[in-house]
Amino acid sequence: MTKGWLIAIALLLTGIVASLFVGAIDLDMNSFSRSGEGLNLLVVSRIPRTLAVLLTGASLAVAGVIMQMIVANRFVEPMTAGAGSTAALGVLLISFLLPGASIFIKMACACVTSLLGTMVFLAMVRRLPPHQPLLVPLVGIAYGGVVSALVTFIAFQADLLQYLETWFLGEFSGILQGRYELLWLAGVLMLLAYVIADQFAILGLGQSVSVNLGLNYHQIVRLGLVIVSLISAVTVVTVGIIPFVGLVVPNIVSRWLGDNLRRTLPVTAMMGGGLVLLSDLVGRLVRHPFEIPAATIFGVLGALLFLWLLYFPPKSKGVACLRDKERAR
Repeated sequence: MTKGWLIAIALLLTGIVASLFVGAIDLDMNSFSRSGEGLNLLVVSRIPRTLAVLLTGASLAVAGVIMQMIVANRFVEPMTAGAGSTAALGVLLISFLLPGASIFIKMACACVTSLLGTMVFLAMVRRLPPHQPLLVPLVGIAYGGVVSALVTFIAFQADLLQYLETWFLGEFSGILQGRYELLWLAGVLMLLAYVIADQFAILGLGQSVSVNLGLNYHQIVRLGLVIVSLISAVTVVTVGIIPFVGLVVPNIVSRWLGDNLRRTLPVTAMMGGGLVLLSDLVGRLVRHPFEIPAATIFGVLGALLFLWLLYFPPKSKGVACLRDKERAR
């Protein structure tokens, strides 16, 4: 294990420990000795919240990698390309039609609408000129904005605007034991993505190259869309929309380690979880004992990193060059 890995793991562990002890109620050794109230707070609130943050950041980062391989464009991710907004639309519709629906029914409906919304985005991307890759994220942002406006209009007509904020503003203050366990499904999907990481890497080369290499292109695309839609639905239902995670984290890791997904997916997951954890910690400390949502903090950080990615493109070519040639055909 290299020195860089050791430093990264040490920083992540430091963030996890800080997340367990930072909050509106301070934890110290005395709190553990007073009738177990400190241990109860740790088990019921702090540990579930920390696990939820890590699972959310890691799964969104992995979903961003898969989305970029499917679309063959580095500047897309589920939450800014309509997957998050369409998942929120599904939750809103089922909440309006069946107010007493269980969380699993809401997640299933969110998954279906997210899958349909992602397929619509993919169909629009196929019609864009291949020599203008920056049109893809612009279309995604516009598409997501239109869906968000539709969701807001429906919520306004149904007097559900306050309810809607739960899904559009990603934050972890309401995470308790028994209210985050759906995110473990996202963890299982990350493991599935790692098992077939090589096939997703080939998928990123484009349809012609993938088929020539013996890949069942359409089957892997469908599987990738299901994984992205499920992760988007689970995160939206549980914590809300957190933008830019699936956009900036895969790009940073790709510039650092290349496009070998078998090698980079664990790093992508760890960096995604670490950055969202950092955003959550900053949100707790800026206006302590009040909180700023993690989505707000990461939105600022992600926007700055996105501008850096745009103004300072990578010098290396490799797989990206092959992908551009494939799109040009």
